[in-house]
Amino acid sequence: MKGVLLKDLYIAKSNILVTAVSLVVLGFGLSFLLEAGALLILAPVASTTAVFISITSDAGSRWNKNVLTMPVSRSQIIGGKYSFYVILAVLGLIAALIPCGVLALSGADVTFQSLCLYGSIGMSATLLAGGISLPCAYLFDPEKSQIVFMMSFMASTGIIVALVLFLNLLIPVKNHLLLTFQIVLAMAAAFFLLSCKIAVNVYQRRDVC
Repeated sequence: MKGVLLKDLYIAKSNILVTAVSLVVLGFGLSFLLEAGALLILAPVASTTAVFISITSDAGSRWNKNVLTMPVSRSQIIGGKYSFYVILAVLGLIAALIPCGVLALSGADVTFQSLCLYGSIGMSATLLAGGISLPCAYLFDPEKSQIVFMMSFMASTGIIVALVLFLNLLIPVKNHLLLTFQIVLAMAAAFFLLSCKIAVNVYQRRDVC
């Protein structure tokens, strides 16, 4: 799986670099309008687009067919994509933390709690969206899967709202915002892992052409 992961990183390296630089610049720009930590909501979402670039590239180059002749299982192929997705999301968060750290050192009101809150929201949305869209990338053709990819982020927002409203029945959300979104993040991570198992089953039964 390591080789598959390195291949994806090589294909997407230019896109990753551009995204990282854009997030840093955007962070400084948004700091004049919003709280700097709010960038952590957008960062993991924006950084994971490279995963679908790699999936489209695989389909166009017939990599999906050629890789089956190599000593790597289908579950490892899917595991590599899901690992790549998480790695990019984390890299996006790190890139977004750079302007936050600089602004904090310059006296801006950036707290650890706010960073944890915004980071939890961003990662929750990213994991939920990935859990929806990644299996679809192996069910549909590249064009349809890209549509699902874009729609999945809107769906993840609705799911998060629904989860928060449900948790509000159990705990006062306004008084426990960070705890609430940490619970949402844990649920999103569980859904992402379940999605990986579903994607493996789909890919193992599918004829790759």
